[in-house]
Amino acid sequence: MQPTISIPQHWGYPRFALDQRTEQGMILGLYYYPTGTELAEEFGDGWRYALMPNKNSDEISYLQENQIQPLSPEELFSQIRAEIDFYQQQIAILQQQLAIVTGGFTNA
Repeated sequence: MQPTISIPQHWGYPRFALDQRTEQGMILGLYYYPTGTELAEEFGDGWRYALMPNKNSDEISYLQENQIQPLSPEELFSQIRAEIDFYQQQIAILQQQLAIVTGGFTNA
């Protein structure tokens, strides 16, 4: 079963999704300040996003929707390709370590 998030009909739909990569980082969370609330009056109504600039950081930034820029298809491709290459190198290293431990015999 897929997880489902329900958004009230009177709220606008968020522009960005959880786990989406943007120029400002990866989106970890989102929340909404409804019109007419104290928070909306103080900070403006609408969607807010919690972003992590990179996966090795404990820094989190909180931005409004209009402060976030999506990655271009080329930038997104480049980021994902670099991550795939990194993990493929890690797999190769682990396979070498496993071969040493097992004397070259594995079930793979």
